[in-house]
Amino acid sequence: MDAKVRELSYAQAIQEAMALAMEADERVFLMGEDIGVYGGAFQVTGDLVHRFGEDRVMDTPISELGGAGVAVGAAMTGMRPIFEFQFSDFATLAMEQIVNQAAKMRYMLGGNVSVPLVMRFPAGSGTGAAAQHSQSLEAWLAHVPGLKVVQPATPHDAKGLLLAAVEDPDPVMIFEHKLLYKMKGPVPEGHYTVPIGKAEIRRRGRDATVVATSIMVHKSLDAAAQLAEEGIEVEVIDLRSLRPMDTATIVESVKKTSRLLTVYEAVKTLGIGAEVSAAIVESEAFDYLDAPIMRLGGAEAPLPYNPELEKAAVPQVPDIVAALRQLVRKEV
Repeated sequence: MDAKVRELSYAQAIQEAMALAMEADERVFLMGEDIGVYGGAFQVTGDLVHRFGEDRVMDTPISELGGAGVAVGAAMTGMRPIFEFQFSDFATLAMEQIVNQAAKMRYMLGGNVSVPLVMRFPAGSGTGAAAQHSQSLEAWLAHVPGLKVVQPATPHDAKGLLLAAVEDPDPVMIFEHKLLYKMKGPVPEGHYTVPIGKAEIRRRGRDATVVATSIMVHKSLDAAAQLAEEGIEVEVIDLRSLRPMDTATIVESVKKTSRLLTVYEAVKTLGIGAEVSAAIVESEAFDYLDAPIMRLGGAEAPLPYNPELEKAAVPQVPDIVAALRQLVRKEV
């Protein structure tokens, strides 16, 4: 019998995943600043401290480096910590532990030690949090061998990818866009996983392929719906996993549509769109291209505090529509 499906918010789906993981495995515990009685900066951990106690929902001091070090050490000794950063920007304070320790321990110790660590990063713009609290730094960590990096775009995937991450023997970095926390969608009851390393086609089309991440998946779907009224049918792929990346799904789509646009909120230069583009250039899909590949990313600037400037600094639906019109009508 299929599991009952309910409408949950993205934040509720994450909280349910953490509760299920903690109920199933006593080695799973939560760490982070203000995640206890306060419930987390975005209220994602909620009342879990009352359900599982302070020994398993641990408020940490304001020291990202120290907290990350404890999480790495706990994972190496058999525990399965889920560490929450208040904002993804604060990962910069813990890069030594993430990049030099978590990512490299399996390699440096000859495969004899694993680091089953999950780190959660509230990321992205749209909340007026300005330059030091609004960045999208997923490409930084996706550059590091030994780390897995995912970006769930729906409540269903937020739960399933987190449960998959908890079960993974290697460190998994989960980037959660802050504007998605209140978005609702269908989520099955009980335990299920979404495979790390597998993209999802959210809309089928014939005229162009859009590969999008996180909140840009929803903006790309809105753009595709608008263009459908003009007779332009766009295929939208939710990348979901940056490392490992599902290049096979992208290649097959581009072979069908002959055009590719990548859309992501992070700064355009050296972003994930460049890696997607390179994967196509280095594949058999390159011979199928009828137009140059286009990348649509964030502005080459820190995120502004002013709401209108903040919107202007990251791709919006009209920007995606305009780029796809150019791409399909060969105006590039």
